[in-house]
Amino acid sequence: MKKFWIFLISFILLILILLIFYSKINKNEESGNNNNNILNMSSYKANIEVTIKSNKNTNKYKMLQEYKKGEYSKQVVEEPEQIYGLTVEYKDNNLKVENTKLNLTNIYENYNYITENNLFLNEFVEDYNNSDKREMEEKKDEIILYTNCRNSDNKYQANKILTIDKETNKPKKLEVQDINKNTTIYILYNEISYK
Repeated sequence: MKKFWIFLISFILLILILLIFYSKINKNEESGNNNNNILNMSSYKANIEVTIKSNKNTNKYKMLQEYKKGEYSKQVVEEPEQIYGLTVEYKDNNLKVENTKLNLTNIYENYNYITENNLFLNEFVEDYNNSDKREMEEKKDEIILYTNCRNSDNKYQANKILTIDKETNKPKKLEVQDINKNTTIYILYNEISYK
């Protein structure tokens, strides 16, 4: 009878240890420690710095971005001062461009994007998840994802590179390159939260 109780207590302890271990794994995945979470995100908010290089000049912007899958994507310019408050929002197949400083609003109904908007993180995720030409490189402190742009006809936007901080599993930077692998768009993520 004594052996039965020892066996029963050992069995219960083993089940408790397995349950604790299982709950810790699930908690880590939910808190974003799974590196694939960024590739399955459904929404995000970000404070970004964007540098756009062309043949003739380089322009820098500070923006707020917000995206919710199937509902809307929105971008608000904070700098430079001359276009502060410029808001571009895509919702319900309508594109709304608003300049609060000049009190101007244009709405384009039934607007379908002709090309992708490479300033948004969700566009990178969509391209990466649907591409045959994608790679992942793991380094000590970061993960680097490579993919090609959906619209291969655009020689100024051919490839994308997303760098993710390994510890936080949050994007650090996104680069868009031309066909010669020169960076044409560089996005630095100052703050970002996603689900």
